[in-house]
Amino acid sequence: MKIDALMASEQDNVATSLREIQENENIIMSLGDQTRPVRILGKIPHGHKFAVKEILKGENIIKHGEVIGRATQDIRVGTHAHIQNIESLRGRGKGK
Repeated sequence: MKIDALMASEQDNVATSLREIQENENIIMSLGDQTRPVRILGKIPHGHKFAVKEILKGENIIKHGEVIGRATQDIRVGTHAHIQNIESLRGRGKGK
């Protein structure tokens, strides 16, 4: 089975793509020795994040079990999670 994305921790609400993923593509995401399908709602560049749980505006973005940012708008499962909808708490992106 080909793995298309990785989720590092059960607490994470985003996963990282291992390749460019196309809009409306059904992919396989891995968390340890478990896998699960996810439908991608928009193009995800290689190495970028996408939501694996519904994230509401103002909620924390969690990757590798750590808070890395805050949602600036609601983010649906399968949606690209990047500077257009995340405010960094780590001092990177858009001059922060």
